[in-house]
Order: sequence, then C-alpha cells, then structure tokens
Amino acid sequence: MVLAVRNTAAGGKAAADIARTARAPVTVDALDLSDLASVRDFTARWGDHPLHLLINNAGVMACPLSYTPNGLETQIGTNHFGHYLLAAGLVPALTEGAEKSGKASRVVALSSIGHRRSPVRFEDMNYRLRPYDKWDAYGQSKTANSLFAVAFDQRHRGRGVNANAVMPGGIMTPLQRHLSREEMVDFGWIDEDGKINERFKTPEQGASTSVWAAVAPELEGVGGKYLENCGEAPPFDKSNPSIGVMPHALDPEAADQLWVRSVQITGA
Repeated sequence: MVLAVRNTAAGGKAAADIARTARAPVTVDALDLSDLASVRDFTARWGDHPLHLLINNAGVMACPLSYTPNGLETQIGTNHFGHYLLAAGLVPALTEGAEKSGKASRVVALSSIGHRRSPVRFEDMNYRLRPYDKWDAYGQSKTANSLFAVAFDQRHRGRGVNANAVMPGGIMTPLQRHLSREEMVDFGWIDEDGKINERFKTPEQGASTSVWAAVAPELEGVGGKYLENCGEAPPFDKSNPSIGVMPHALDPEAADQLWVRSVQITGA
C-alpha cells in the first residue's frame, strides 16, 4: 500500500496508524496533485509495477480564487486534472495488475453531493471570464470527478480496469480548512458551541463506501457508476434531497467532452 500525499510528514503518521492492522507494508511517497509536474514525477517513479487499486481521494474545497502552477483554477485543477493525469499515467500499471491477478483493477474517484451545485462549464472552467463562486467551483470539480469515472471506465474496461465515483458523505476533516466557524454554524454543520451535527459521518463511516467500491466482489467488472452509502446512488429526487445523483454528473457526452479537454490540458 502506498500513500501518495502532499504532506509526507502527515502521511507518515497516517501510514503508522494503518500499519498497526495492515497485512502488507505501508509506505509514503510525495505527490502534489495541484502540480502536474509532481504528478508526472510520481507516475514515472511508479512505472509499470502492477497496481490493483487506485483511490483518488485528495481534494480542496471552497478555497479563495487561486490558480495552480499550470494556470488551472485550484479546485478543478487539483480535484480533477491532477487525478486525471495520475490515473492516465498509471494505466499501464493498472492493466498489468489486472493481467497478473486475473481480476479487474479498480479506480475509485471521490465525488461529493456538492456536484449538484454545478455541471462542468466548458466555456470557462478556470474562471477567467466569469465571477468566481467558491461553491460553484467546488461543485464543478466534483461533477468532473464523476464524469471522469464514466469516461475512464468506458475507455479502459476492455483492458481489465474499471472506475466508479463515490460520494463518501459529510465528514468533518481538514477539508473544511477554508471555511470560517461562522459559515459552518450558518450551514448547520456545527452549533454555537462547536458540536458537530449528528448527520455527519465519522471518518471511518465516510471511508466505508470507498472501501466497498475498492473490494466488494459484487462490483467485479462494474464501472461508470456513482456510489453512495455502499450502494449505487438513485437519481436525485427533491423529495429526498440527502441522497441521489444529478444527470449532469453521469452524462456520457459531457464525460467525453471533459476527457478531450483533459487530454489537451495535461497532454496525457
């Protein structure tokens, strides 16, 4: 198991925790998904060493307007384009993993209920022309994560690699680092005393759907889905707004368009 992380010191602490119960060694490697050069360096180090599972879990949420070293708006640049390049660079390893094991390799792309905020705005993905809204930008990036799974699976399932998107649920983690206490109170995420709303999941509960997507035998050969609560998400219905996926997050034409743009931007 490899934890590819921007902060290797924090990654080392997490690896030590995992190693207490892991059945195989846990190592840490440097990877900054906001910098495409860092992604290329990581995939070059990995080479075609067999890989059976890739979980695209990193992310940034609701940050002020900023741009990556490659000129991409930070949220879509990190959440989508960094992960796209990572997965593209690891396709030979994933294919080799499938051939070695006789089972499909899997890619799990972390999306969010936030995808409902925005489809991908292809005319101005990087907010060069339109006013910046941190939540719409986050929503666009999370839609992109789901569309990536649709397009990746369509292109690589014949090589023994499947991809699905996952909605982990609301979890109080450092992902909220760009939000003020007042914002979180206004959203009802915490109360005035800082107590977390009971609808939030623990980190372990939040990881459960990702783990299920990664190892569940019933998902062997299954891809292009949006998963939540250890099952396939239903279509969004206003009568039950806490669950469900919007059509724009699974639109095959939008997925193809995003794929083409991703190839153009990353060169992969």
